[in-house]
Amino acid sequence: MVITGLIVVLLLVLVVPFVNKKVEENLEPFLFVMGVAASIISGIMSTELVLKAFEEPVMIASAVFIAGAVFFLLNKQFQVFINKILNKIPLSIFVFLVVVILGLLSSVITAIIASIILVEIIYLLPLMRKQKIVVCIIACFSIGLGAALTPIGEPLATIAISKLDENFFYLFDLLAKYVIPAVIGFGILGAIYVGRASKSSANGDAALSDAAADEIVMEDDTWKSIIVRALKVYLFVMALVFLGEGFQPLIDKYVLGLSPQLLYWVNMISAVLDNATLTAAEISKQMTDVQVTAIIMGLLISGGMLIPGNIPNIISASKLKISSKEWAIWGVPLGLLVMVIYFVILFSK
Repeated sequence: MVITGLIVVLLLVLVVPFVNKKVEENLEPFLFVMGVAASIISGIMSTELVLKAFEEPVMIASAVFIAGAVFFLLNKQFQVFINKILNKIPLSIFVFLVVVILGLLSSVITAIIASIILVEIIYLLPLMRKQKIVVCIIACFSIGLGAALTPIGEPLATIAISKLDENFFYLFDLLAKYVIPAVIGFGILGAIYVGRASKSSANGDAALSDAAADEIVMEDDTWKSIIVRALKVYLFVMALVFLGEGFQPLIDKYVLGLSPQLLYWVNMISAVLDNATLTAAEISKQMTDVQVTAIIMGLLISGGMLIPGNIPNIISASKLKISSKEWAIWGVPLGLLVMVIYFVILFSK
């Protein structure tokens, strides 16, 4: 009965945001309700879990608020700085550098700060909304992967190091040969996409005109919007805590006993669940480096497919008002393609 209930909740999480516009526009409270439902169905709802759900988002939401406030206060200076760079180098080269540099730096400045910087840059790019969304998704894949190279970058890496009782540079030594080429690859993909998008426009002035019109539609920041965005991120992370803990019986019964090859694909559920929770459930000191690599790479790549999969996705979608459908249209096929490429790389030896 418990497993059946959790499967129903999982299906609702995967399907409802794509078929119901109201839910799509209010994703945070919907996921929160689903998370609470999963925790109640699993029988693990407790004071301890509620306290954890309140505490876990504090750092992330605070970082979103502080960074949002800083960019709000220094908005003009930042715009001048970005425009100076854009006037000196081609847009495609600029996008390549943004995707690669933020992807690699995210392991030092954290995925949260990297994604906040990304959002502010994306907002200023002379592109149409659809093009901004594509560049944003590509960059979020890059940040999600790059942040895992050190335990500073994101919770997944912190938990993995703790569970494995390894040193600070363990994940860098283990994953850098896979992650760094992927980050560069996403940078190249972003540059190619922007280059082709620019050429496909009737002319450069029309593209810029459309982009300018799009900027008018996008809401400018105010102190109210900065606070609301931070609260939405807070609620989102709370929801992920409840979802992650609530789905633990499902993970224990059907996931933990699988081979690394199957786990790699099953870990696509991290597109809707907190990948740090899955890392805590799946990683153990008894595993080989090959198994650890397969599990973490599967979690990292699939985390970019849907908005709930990663913190950069959540922050970017909130600021740029990207819907679940818009993200999935590009995120799912791109994630699947990269999953296939890395499956061959990891398991063809």
